[in-house]
Amino acid sequence: MTLLEDLARALAGGSLEIVDLTHTLDPDFPVIVLPPELGQCARFRMEEVSHYDHRGPAWKWHNISMSEHTGTHFDAPSHWVSGRDVANGSVDEIPAGNLMAPAVVIDCSAGSAENDDFELTPDILLEWERAHGSIPAGCWVLMRTDWSHRSGAAYLNMRDDGPHSPGPTPDAVRFLVDERNILGFGTETIGTDAGQGAHYTPPYPAHFYLHGAGKYGLQCLCNLDKLPATGAMLVTPPLKIRNGTGSPLRVLALKET
Repeated sequence: MTLLEDLARALAGGSLEIVDLTHTLDPDFPVIVLPPELGQCARFRMEEVSHYDHRGPAWKWHNISMSEHTGTHFDAPSHWVSGRDVANGSVDEIPAGNLMAPAVVIDCSAGSAENDDFELTPDILLEWERAHGSIPAGCWVLMRTDWSHRSGAAYLNMRDDGPHSPGPTPDAVRFLVDERNILGFGTETIGTDAGQGAHYTPPYPAHFYLHGAGKYGLQCLCNLDKLPATGAMLVTPPLKIRNGTGSPLRVLALKET
């Protein structure tokens, strides 16, 4: 029990801090907007069932509804066509050991502040590695853009040709999957791909390459500016939905103070 006791003491003593990387889930939080001929992601909805009243004198509760991919959420491999046949590809099948893993943070905030369509490239990843060491296998790679400081229309950033937000290039995703064997990729934006990701080859390369390789996605994260470049540990259990392709969740990071 020594390791667990050490962890408990570190948390109680303040030498470990828990950082919440999750947006509050409410009806106003934006969701991805697809072309009108396609099915749409549902926003979060909450309906009061009782409030210590004639409907339930001693309790308060709600019915809720939303898409699997609303708010801060987890993407399982089965979410994308490339991952439809991946073993353990739905959220209920993901091994529990994959739901807690180390994370590295790639700081793209300066470039994203200057360019809404900022691209994470292999050169940026290699430059990061020169400063911090090789990206370890089995980790989360989080793309910090400070996009989570935006809200409402500025968060979606829709224009006549669709949304504009930062994201990885196809080569960057292939590098992370093929050369570094990461566990998953996370962003502060509405998806793991750039807003204009439909125009890459293949379209939406983060979804295509990550999920085709059995990797995971996290999106709509916040507080990445509070994490170190290396050394954080993520806790990311989605709801255990049978055959679920994703799930809203509360993402927690442990870091040393």
